[in-house]
Amino acid sequence: MRIVFAALLFGALGISGATAAPEKTECLVGAKPGGGFDLTCRLAANALTAAKLVERPMAVTYMEGGVGAVAYNHVVGTRPGDSGLVTATSSGSALLLAQKKFGHHDATAVRWVASVGADYGIVAVAANSPIKTLKELVEAFGKAPGEFPVGGGGAVGSQDWMKAAVLAKAAGVPAKSIRYVALEGGGAVQTNLQGGFIKIASGDASEMVANHKAGKIRILAVMSDKRLPGDLAEVPTAREQGHDIVWPIWRGFYVGPKVSDADYAWWVETFGKLVKTPEFQREREARGLYPFDEMGQAFHDTVQKDVQRFRDLAKEAGL
Repeated sequence: MRIVFAALLFGALGISGATAAPEKTECLVGAKPGGGFDLTCRLAANALTAAKLVERPMAVTYMEGGVGAVAYNHVVGTRPGDSGLVTATSSGSALLLAQKKFGHHDATAVRWVASVGADYGIVAVAANSPIKTLKELVEAFGKAPGEFPVGGGGAVGSQDWMKAAVLAKAAGVPAKSIRYVALEGGGAVQTNLQGGFIKIASGDASEMVANHKAGKIRILAVMSDKRLPGDLAEVPTAREQGHDIVWPIWRGFYVGPKVSDADYAWWVETFGKLVKTPEFQREREARGLYPFDEMGQAFHDTVQKDVQRFRDLAKEAGL
């Protein structure tokens, strides 16, 4: 677990300590109920109440549109100084910001509070595939990319496509050479992999671990900085196999740009306390997330780096 607090940031700003808790807290979901943003808000709301870090239960509200873009613009333009409001975000938000799909606001328009968990990218093949390791896959793909259709949940430019592009780069072939099959989510990806319609699956650990455990697919590598616990403990990382590919799908929160330093500090410190509680850890595990805890300035830096990374990948791939 990585927990990085923002003490240096607060010292530089001259903040002596966080203010009292907001009278009311609210988590804004930038989508319909269900899905990743809702999961993120529910995780925080349930754990904050269970750990008694807020006096009143946190409200969860919804504002769909643009996969978070409408909510982002609402916070910046309408509620920039609301100290009780946090909004769910993810690495998918960073990807959309990199592609300028949040309007004229960029990644510096809000204050990034904390990441509280992550899933990780994986690359998988069918259980009956002769390919047993990532090294073998990269070598075969590099020789004949057209023979290896890659399936992912989402269109060209999505995170699954980006992960495939990184794999192509490792194989020394241009991203445009990928035979990418855009499918509706991880379930469809695995069905097509088992049916032989695609040869490589680009996806997330949490959605594919069950079929890997059941022997229906074979996960060749996890895109984490170290091996994941539990049912994927025996699967080596891409780094272990000679390819420096790390792809966390992080989940976290931001607040408006005019939230005071003291109120911002309260949120950072509160999430820093929360991730260490057993109540939170149970809630996170139940949602299939792995530890990825960054607070304050450390999380801000991660977001900015990811936005630039996604921008560079998109440019390199000719998007």
